[in-house]
Amino acid sequence: MNHLILGGTGTVGGAIVRGLLAKGEKVRVLTRSEEKAKALPQNVTAVVGDLTDPLTYDKIFKGSDTMVLIIANSITETFEGLSALHEAKKNGYKKIVYISVHNPEIGMHVAHIGAKVGIEQAIKESGLPYTILQPNNFYQNDFWFKDVILQYSIYPQPIGDVGISRVDVRDIADAAVNALITDDHLNKTYALVGPDAWSGRSTAELFSKLMGKEIKYGGHDMDAWYEQWRQWIPVWMAYEFRIMYELFQTKGLKATPAQLKETETVVGHAPRRYEDFVKEFLGK
Repeated sequence: MNHLILGGTGTVGGAIVRGLLAKGEKVRVLTRSEEKAKALPQNVTAVVGDLTDPLTYDKIFKGSDTMVLIIANSITETFEGLSALHEAKKNGYKKIVYISVHNPEIGMHVAHIGAKVGIEQAIKESGLPYTILQPNNFYQNDFWFKDVILQYSIYPQPIGDVGISRVDVRDIADAAVNALITDDHLNKTYALVGPDAWSGRSTAELFSKLMGKEIKYGGHDMDAWYEQWRQWIPVWMAYEFRIMYELFQTKGLKATPAQLKETETVVGHAPRRYEDFVKEFLGK
């Protein structure tokens, strides 16, 4: 089988690529950039193209048997996802693994979550064999905040007090690889979650314990968060992330025991603990 990874140069996609290569699988990776293409692992076939440009579709989709569909948060997310699905069907793909989001039904008012709900439904109605993976917030998102944590002793991600069952990207990759190279997970949807729910304050307390000094939680003020972050990321993205974090603060994103069991089934082992990730993050 020859696997096409859309989003294969990102955090999740890169982990999936490494997992497939470790299994001796053939991998093609889409990238918009010649520079990123040159940086891919030696055994990967790079495909330079763009899901917003249909003129590149023949080059992107011909020559593969399966597809991992990862669409970065963007204004064109629905177009890209549905177009990729259409091309996969046209080219006779044998399987699609789609990376969606945990409990999407509670966040359909958030643009990137609502887009994923529509893409999920289209995949289910396409007639193609599929596995849908629905991960929670990633442990590895903390790398965005590393300088703030280490230099200013603040944990700034405004995830609130209710709690979210964050997940390790490596577990997402394990699940995707298992779904691709076996037929054990066909036409199923799985939550991907960590073993515990974490709040902003409990996260700051964990960093404090492991660093031996006080790390404060940055708090829930989304007006201040929005004003700061729109200076660093596109304003549409800051707007959308604000709505997402407000959802976390009001409803949380906790896993049920059944969803934890789903995770263990598709990942093939107990999910990694956040405490262990933070130790790695800090070089402990």
